[in-house]
Amino acid sequence: MISIILPVDFSEATDKLVAGAIKFAKEVGGQLCVIHIAPADLGFAMSDIGVQYYPEVEKSETQESQRLLQRIEETISQQGIACETELRQGVAKDLILDYAEEKNASYIVMGSHGRSGIYDVFVGSLTKELTKNCPLPVLVIPIHSKGR
Repeated sequence: MISIILPVDFSEATDKLVAGAIKFAKEVGGQLCVIHIAPADLGFAMSDIGVQYYPEVEKSETQESQRLLQRIEETISQQGIACETELRQGVAKDLILDYAEEKNASYIVMGSHGRSGIYDVFVGSLTKELTKNCPLPVLVIPIHSKGR
């Protein structure tokens, strides 16, 4: 079966991205491998005495991410598409490419927008980075603002 990697960031664009990925998976007879990459510094914060680690924050964020991934998996499965989910922590581009290799993926499906705005100015567009560095075809699903 064709494996399709679907990175999600739980932004407002996620539902549109999932819908587009479901459509593509149906067209090619593929399964969706959904991955969310949590920040490497999850649970860490700066304070007056330096960097502090708050394991309860990391645990809470991880549980919430797992809950959201489960919801996405249910949505995909209800459409008759095989699905699995993965939660990792670190550098998104590297971990997505590693996951694609592990799954022997044929495609990666990304949205044209996700967490954008000032974030993209400083961090750069993950979709742009993946399209430049990925040995696999990257399907970019246009995600437009409301009204388009």
